[in-house]
Amino acid sequence: MSVSQTAFRTALLDAAEPVPGGLTDPQGRPAGKRFAVYRNNVAVSLTEALETGFPVLRKLLCEQSRGRLAGIGRRRGPPRSPLLMHYGADLPALLESLPQLAHLPYLADVARLELALRAAYHAGDADGIAPERLAALPPERLLAARLA
Repeated sequence: MSVSQTAFRTALLDAAEPVPGGLTDPQGRPAGKRFAVYRNNVAVSLTEALETGFPVLRKLLCEQSRGRLAGIGRRRGPPRSPLLMHYGADLPALLESLPQLAHLPYLADVARLELALRAAYHAGDADGIAPERLAALPPERLLAARLA
């Protein structure tokens, strides 16, 4: 019996789901305990990825709230990329959708800001402006100048 990728992923990201049938260990026995260890490792890794990627949110939310949010995030927005640095892109929308966090409407904006900082960090470097170009501007134009 083969296990579908969808069933495997669903069970992997949600501890309330049963271990998919058909998983066996090398001796042909059901691999429930092995799967539980793997599921736990995935949950811990994804939780750590969120906490690393959103340090301000980590400070704003208590440990219990962070744990619940990480669990909801795994079920509703599983990773779409093998690169964990991209995990959490859906977090602002998730924060806005949770009624239990409605009294903290700024959390989604904090998450957006943290995503923008991450994107800026990983973006390519722009060419610098030659100091001579700035020095050539008359003082009144320099004060009104905007960098683009």
